[in-house]
Amino acid sequence: MTTAVDETRHPGLSEADAVARRVRHGPNHVRMRRPISIWRRVFDQVRDPMILVLLVAVVLTVATGDYPDATIIAFVIVVNTAVGVIQEVRADNAVAALSALVAPSARVRRDGVARSTDAGEIVPGDVVELAQGDVVPADCDVVEAAMLVVDEAALTGESVPVHKGSQTGGDGDRDRHRLSAGTVVVRGRAVAVVTATGATSAMGRIAGLLDAGPTLTPLQQRLAGLGRILAVMAGALGLLVALLGLLRGQPLELMAVTAISLVVAAVPESLPAVVTLSLALGARRMAVRQAIVRRLAAVETLGSVTILATDKTGTLTEGKMVVERLWTSKAQAIVTGGGYAPEGEIRVENGPLTAASGQAFADLLMAGRLCNDASLEPPNSPTDGWSAVGDPTEAALLAVAGKWETGAAPDWRLTVDAERVDEIPFDSLRRRMTTGHQLRDGRYLVTCKGAPEVLLDPTRLAEPASVLAAAVSRAAAFGDEGYRVLAVAWDVLDDRPADLAAAEVDLRLLGLVAISDPPRDAAAVTIAACRDAGITPVLITGDHVATARAVAERVGIIGPDGAVATGGQLTGEDRLDPTGVRVFARTTPEQKLDIIQAWRSAGQVVAMTGDGVNDGPALRRSDIGVAMGGRGTEVARQAADLVLGNDDLATVVAAVEEGRRVYANVRRFLLYALAGGSAEILVMLVGPLLGLPLPLLPAQILWVNLLTHGLPGVALGAEPADPQNMHMPPRPPQQSVLGAGLWQRILMLGLVIAAVSLGVGWWAHEHGGPWQSMLFVALGATQLGTAIGVRVRPGTLQNPFLLWATAAAFGLQVLAVYLPPLQRLLGTEALTLRQLAAVSALAALGYVAARLQGARHQGLRRSRPPDVSLSSAPR
Repeated sequence: MTTAVDETRHPGLSEADAVARRVRHGPNHVRMRRPISIWRRVFDQVRDPMILVLLVAVVLTVATGDYPDATIIAFVIVVNTAVGVIQEVRADNAVAALSALVAPSARVRRDGVARSTDAGEIVPGDVVELAQGDVVPADCDVVEAAMLVVDEAALTGESVPVHKGSQTGGDGDRDRHRLSAGTVVVRGRAVAVVTATGATSAMGRIAGLLDAGPTLTPLQQRLAGLGRILAVMAGALGLLVALLGLLRGQPLELMAVTAISLVVAAVPESLPAVVTLSLALGARRMAVRQAIVRRLAAVETLGSVTILATDKTGTLTEGKMVVERLWTSKAQAIVTGGGYAPEGEIRVENGPLTAASGQAFADLLMAGRLCNDASLEPPNSPTDGWSAVGDPTEAALLAVAGKWETGAAPDWRLTVDAERVDEIPFDSLRRRMTTGHQLRDGRYLVTCKGAPEVLLDPTRLAEPASVLAAAVSRAAAFGDEGYRVLAVAWDVLDDRPADLAAAEVDLRLLGLVAISDPPRDAAAVTIAACRDAGITPVLITGDHVATARAVAERVGIIGPDGAVATGGQLTGEDRLDPTGVRVFARTTPEQKLDIIQAWRSAGQVVAMTGDGVNDGPALRRSDIGVAMGGRGTEVARQAADLVLGNDDLATVVAAVEEGRRVYANVRRFLLYALAGGSAEILVMLVGPLLGLPLPLLPAQILWVNLLTHGLPGVALGAEPADPQNMHMPPRPPQQSVLGAGLWQRILMLGLVIAAVSLGVGWWAHEHGGPWQSMLFVALGATQLGTAIGVRVRPGTLQNPFLLWATAAAFGLQVLAVYLPPLQRLLGTEALTLRQLAAVSALAALGYVAARLQGARHQGLRRSRPPDVSLSSAPR
């Protein structure tokens, strides 16, 4: 009943014809971009606006003799540039990984003779021979097939291998005859004619979709804009201070150096260091949770995610076929337990297990075990699980039989002494498998399993019309629920038939088996956590509509009335708007890309999970690509920003939490640093109006800037996460980094710091004290007080680095007015202990102001209504 491969029917091209076609179509290789030199990549990175601001800061700090600051800023520039170059190289690696998927060699017929050749030499029109284990070298149409089964999961996302047939077999479904480059033959053999190679093949088209330049992350975009604004504002204010000083008769050289110092103070040059530290710490914490970051900036972008687009197989589901429902004419049952281990229950619906129903289930499961080519392997270690060898669907039948044997009564054990002597394998035309078994008593057992629409036929089964009608109805219901359904039947004959196919009549229907790739236990909890965090989950799969709907409903992505769109609805004049749908089925790589791009064009930040070659373009185009590390293809891993070592979607939620933590710490540093910078500018502008001719010397400004923006500022990047982070909606994608009231908070804190500093200086000036030194100490100490005040969890020992850094900075600030070398360098003079104590006590007002402001901000966050722009969208 199989079709033998005939080498004479399809002799293939002549060698001369193949050479001519190779000239016309080119080699069968994934097209690679022209390599970009490292120096060009570095130049492109240095043109970034934030890097340009830092370069200006280096020049200014060197001009003022602030070599420590200049060294730190230069180091940050080098690190950020290196990270950016690595990001671009990563994209090239994704395309290179596609080339590795193309078969290195193939068996091709030329001039009527089959021979092995390099896959790159194959051209359209070539006739290739395929056998079990072969990688399909190019897109082709099957012309002869024998039990051909192909694994297309990496390309289409389908969870089970696909049976293929020849064009001449009479099947109207053309997809059943087509093979795509990069897929794998898992069983059988075939002869196929090549239809597309290189860039025009499925792999080539995906490579073209992957070939897109890198884009800036949300944080990079915001910081670039902030850098431009700060550069302009700092320059303008520095010039204003210089002009006012000149009008008061100050020397030109002194005011020029003062203006440069103010510019350096106003630009938070430690910001890249804080960002890099925050990202690195976040990446390390995520690695502990099995989330490996391939691109450091991706850590923060995770915190901006508003859409989580996920595939189905192995992400929301277990990636293993499991029998979940059984039906016989006597009873129905629900099967529990996942995977291939013989662990779980078979619970009869609507009543206890009876003698009749028990025997019916035993016969059904026994037939499923006999009509089967798969096998199960027990775990090799306590950490491993049971594994399947062969077709996953057949392995599921073996697993449910094992569950029955571990829990059923002894009278219903699956013990039949039968030896298989005949077989008609499953193929795409027959859509059923039949086996013949010789029983010990001399009789002959015929077992058959297959698609219900084929097996539930009155000409094939000797069953009453009422039983067939009930079976057809139940099979349809299972299909609507997203199950893959198999009908199972058998018959016992007195003698072995001459033709097994002739014995496929008058069979007795044993029942139906409903199989699915069930959702992971934690999938529903993970989806709920996404919703709680204001993230909209979207399912995109290449699987069937019913299967996609069933999984989406079970994990909570849509409700019973939720809409499911197909990839075909995304093309044509009446194309569907993807942003109004939460579940997409039967999608191609191009359509996945369209869905992701539609969400991004709508202003959303999209994270996409995937594991197959077909997911590569969407992973590359999304704001955050998340690949499965365990079962994912190398293409997916290379195209992704984040790789999950445990293939668990819950890890993405944990990564989002880390991303929000990073962004919150960046904003926390900006609050602290810009409040201090604005306070220094206010002191220089307002001080002369209070009778303080030159409130601070240039060296004093740079000293305060070095101490406050140095270790304490960087330490803020290591602050722990806010417990409320994952119970708040994501920030609006277009929100400025100083948005949500941050710039108002900066001004308020800046006013407090400036008021305390000027108040101390004015009082000391009026009483004949060392007013400039007291103002100098007060300015630095009050800023350090705000550093402690902006902590997430004050009163705890979390992030001890910040406590030590602040204490060390305060000690250095005090030493600056007592050590003679520093007195000469900074122009300070010693304070009395009473003066120092008074300044230190007043500096605590910075801490108090920061705490009061933080409490008010938290209250506003909790009272602010959630963003319903996504949650109210149609589902």
